[in-house]
This record gives sequence, structure tokens and C-alpha cells, in this order.
Amino acid sequence: MDQERPLRERLIDVGAELVMSEGTGALGLREIARRAGVSHGAPRRYFPTHHSLLSAIARRGFADLGERFAEVAAGARESTPRERVRAIGCAYVGYALEHPGMFELMFRHDLLDSAGQDPSEEPRLRESTLPLFALLVALVGRCGAAEPSVTAAALWANLHGVAQLWRWGSLPLVLGEDRAAGVERLVEAAVGAHLGGVPA
Repeated sequence: MDQERPLRERLIDVGAELVMSEGTGALGLREIARRAGVSHGAPRRYFPTHHSLLSAIARRGFADLGERFAEVAAGARESTPRERVRAIGCAYVGYALEHPGMFELMFRHDLLDSAGQDPSEEPRLRESTLPLFALLVALVGRCGAAEPSVTAAALWANLHGVAQLWRWGSLPLVLGEDRAAGVERLVEAAVGAHLGGVPA
């Protein structure tokens, strides 16, 4: 851990590393402080509640997912909007499966309602989803959807369900496919279901 990095960022770094390697159950204030090399009371200087620290860690997850979306979108500049939607869908489900602890934290209801977040902290965790959703809405709109926001929201819900059911083992069981093939086919089916006959 970089001791020169500001303590607030170091605490978030430690929390992100912990949730990635050990899951949400490892995110105790004392353990984060210990691994950051500070006293167990030190995090309170920056995060008045445990929830506020967890929200900051979850926002890191949304930032990472946003970077992944940006990379996918940049790599698919020559593709059609529908192909870009499909690529983003695969990136979303892929992130959930590669980083299940972080994904779980990012969508914890008690964090998303922002009740435990310090009022001075911006953006609120729920608002961290807005740039990602806006990108999806823009692409869905370019596919010719009559109500891009509604279609994008339905597609997002579908992709989130694919991610959760794959993580829980239900979809691999019923499909009998490995992850790479199964996820790609499910994402393509979800995109087709919501974008209909829009040309690929």
C-alpha cells in the first residue's frame, strides 16, 4: 500500500482490494484500518459511518465499471449501435462475474438509498449509476427505440438478472454451457428481446 497516498484514498484502496479478494464480509472498519496501517479510529476522520466508507468503496466499483464501458465503447467505434450495446452488455455481466464482491456492494440497497452517507459526499452512490445508464440510453436511442430510457432500463434489468442468476449457478445449470459461450448467448438474446428487429 502506498503510504504517500492520502489516507482517505488509501482506506478506499484497501477496502476495494478486500472486497475484490475476500467479499463484502471482510469489510469491517477495524480490518480496513489495520491493513491501511492506521489506528482503528482513523477512518472516522474521513468517514463518519461505516456506511459512508462502504459507499465510497462502491463508488470506486462504479468508476471501474465506467472505465470498462468506455474501453468497450472506444474499441467498438466502427461497430453499429446495436453491436456496441451488446459489447457493453457483455462487459456488464463480465464485471459482475469477475468481481462478485464489488458488484454485490455496488447494488446493496442500504447503500444505494444513501441514508448513511455523509451529506457532504458527492455524488450520492445511487447517482453513480447515472453516467453508465446515460451511455446505454444514448446507444439504445441510436438503435431506433421509441422510448430509449424505458428500453434501456428494461435491458439493464435483464442484464442484471443474467449476472445474478449466473453467479448463483442457476443459469449454468439450466443451459449446461460454459461461462463464455453462455453469457454471450444470453446477452445477445437480451439485446434481441429489447431491441427487436433493429439490424445488427
